[in-house]
Amino acid sequence: MPGTHAILSASSSSRWLACPPSARINAELPETTSVYAEEGTKAHALAEKTLKDYLAGGPAEVQSDNEEMKEAVQRYVDICIEKINAAKAASPDAVVHVEFRLDFSTYVPDGFGTGDMVIVSDKSLEICDLKYGKGVPVSAEGNTQMRLYALGAVEEFGMLYGFDIVRMTIIQPRLDSVSTDTLSAGKLLDWGRSIIPVAKEAYDGKGEFQAGDHCRFCKFRPQCKALAAYMTEKTALRKKQELTDLETVSILQAAKDIKRWLTDIEDYALGKALDGYDWPGMKLVEGRSKRVITNPDAAAAALINLGFVPSAVYKPRELQTMTALEKLVGKKSLAEALGDLIEKPSGKPTLVELSDKRPPLDITAKAADAFDDSLL
Repeated sequence: MPGTHAILSASSSSRWLACPPSARINAELPETTSVYAEEGTKAHALAEKTLKDYLAGGPAEVQSDNEEMKEAVQRYVDICIEKINAAKAASPDAVVHVEFRLDFSTYVPDGFGTGDMVIVSDKSLEICDLKYGKGVPVSAEGNTQMRLYALGAVEEFGMLYGFDIVRMTIIQPRLDSVSTDTLSAGKLLDWGRSIIPVAKEAYDGKGEFQAGDHCRFCKFRPQCKALAAYMTEKTALRKKQELTDLETVSILQAAKDIKRWLTDIEDYALGKALDGYDWPGMKLVEGRSKRVITNPDAAAAALINLGFVPSAVYKPRELQTMTALEKLVGKKSLAEALGDLIEKPSGKPTLVELSDKRPPLDITAKAADAFDDSLL
């Protein structure tokens, strides 16, 4: 029986399908976690309990002391229930499975995963996946994780139901995002058969290293020569004195990825140094620090005893940040309670790629606004 973590996991499939040898290397490196991963685990458990309670005839209300998580998971649950009702209206034989183990080992050696919600009927098959994170928008379009889950579901239910439509939906409630990719069962199976050779190569630890956007969550990235070459090539320049517009743009587009890569290398090198490793030409020293007051109350009392008035010693009261207040009250509840007291000012102008969904900034209008203000 495979372990709890598949070497060729669906969640990392975009990486190992593009860079087969990364699978074995990542499997051999220590497991890592983060506060974001732990939050995601809690959100999934909350969603699972709420949906299972609902399917058993109970309420569909999420119960949690964490207002932000409660609100986000409730949005996910509500969308799932809408889909359940629509599926049952279209086909009375529709069956719902929550946190259902999916085996896609016909296409990927030892391949398995868990579908957050699977709805199956003679009309269609749908896989729904909760993404609790909000740092990186995730689309279902061409998503390899969702396709592998769908292959597992077809393997499980294909002989029992007559569906030909397969829907793969990613719900990212904290970004108010719902995206769906739809394929015929035949096209999905064709895709599954096409990846069999690559999956076998990845499972065997063979193939060529290939760097790209899929490297984002690779544990081997601080040591990977292919990624280092890829980052260098991103800003390859002509042998001339002045940068062209295209060269400037290529540097701007690569800057975020390069900064993240450099931070990963710094963190990796520091971690090894703290474990006792001596890097050639470098040494571990104590970093610069700021002075802190260890007991603010005692410090204030001492200053007041010297004759300073409390208003000079203490800061005026400050309202918590919007993020802290949303966690305290809940995003929706805070918006309802404060109404017009919440204002979203214009953001600082920034350069992004043309694929960004935000509309272009009207420089003429901005200049006119600034001119009008100067006349007041």
